[in-house]
Amino acid sequence: MQRRDFLRAGAPLGLAGLAGCTGMFETQSSAASQFTTVADRGEEVYYPSHIDGMTMVGMGGMGRYKVGLMYSAPHAFWTITGTDLNLAQVGEDVTAHLMATIWDSETKTVLPTSNVSATILKDGEEVDSRSLWPMLSQNMGYHFGDNVALDGNGTYTAKLSVGAMQARRMGAFRDAFGDQTTLEVEFEHTREKLGGLSYEQLPDKKGTAGALEPMEMKMPIAQVPKPDALPNTIGVGSSGDAKFAAFAPDENPHFVPDGKSYLAVSPRTPYNRYPLPFMSLSAKLVRDGETVFDDILRSALGSEFGYHYGAAVDGIESGDELSVVVDAPPQVARHEGYETAFIEMPEMQMTV
Repeated sequence: MQRRDFLRAGAPLGLAGLAGCTGMFETQSSAASQFTTVADRGEEVYYPSHIDGMTMVGMGGMGRYKVGLMYSAPHAFWTITGTDLNLAQVGEDVTAHLMATIWDSETKTVLPTSNVSATILKDGEEVDSRSLWPMLSQNMGYHFGDNVALDGNGTYTAKLSVGAMQARRMGAFRDAFGDQTTLEVEFEHTREKLGGLSYEQLPDKKGTAGALEPMEMKMPIAQVPKPDALPNTIGVGSSGDAKFAAFAPDENPHFVPDGKSYLAVSPRTPYNRYPLPFMSLSAKLVRDGETVFDDILRSALGSEFGYHYGAAVDGIESGDELSVVVDAPPQVARHEGYETAFIEMPEMQMTV
């Protein structure tokens, strides 16, 4: 077994006591060596019990791909399968919570790639290797991350294998990001650097509806436009504490046949307008009592309006009735404050 540099101070070590989506939960801070309990949180976005400090450790890139690598003290998070939450506890051998944001160097748009794996080397020797979770946190937004084990102070290289983007690519992205690539980031790690990161408790806000402000970072953060900044907004709705904006761009994407219109739906978090990727959405469009569209909406990325879901339809007219159904909630891991939201998501009705 390799020697591991296990950080024991200044950060939460785990989470326990999750009872469904709305029950009691507890978080344990190794700094305080006690449990902090928030009772009766609802199925909504809420202020977490604390804020973990984080730091940028390095950047890399190849072609239009850019990556920023950050880390914080290790902490637990939730993964989701369908509508089932799974608490990912902190292992005893981990050192840090590693986070990567990947974006387009030309448009500064964060990329919703679904598959990113990391191999971490020290002096040419592999010390950790794992698939990173697509994740959502209040202060960092959409990113990839997991708890990792580092082997003491020193210089490391993180090799990130980035899969081809599965979302349909529009406009400036049409001919980009269709292939797998590998990005490398070299970084320095010391116990002092990681142990010196901040840890702030939120005794007055924890558990109440709201969200932390996005961090100021030397890299982009994933956000979608406000509804009134989207082209031809035709309806807004809410489901599972997520906000939805339906719109119809003036210019159709290249994959929409002549004579059709593009119906797009943009889901986002309620406070910071972070996109919600890896959902399954479908929609029905009814005109004068007749169904003119009833099918799935496919994920897509455009530089002007970001990550969304859309489909070609037989026109969109005033008075049309639009139903949007969440067939599966966002399949992204969640940091504290997001794990009770975006799970039970009722159908939405909008009138154009």
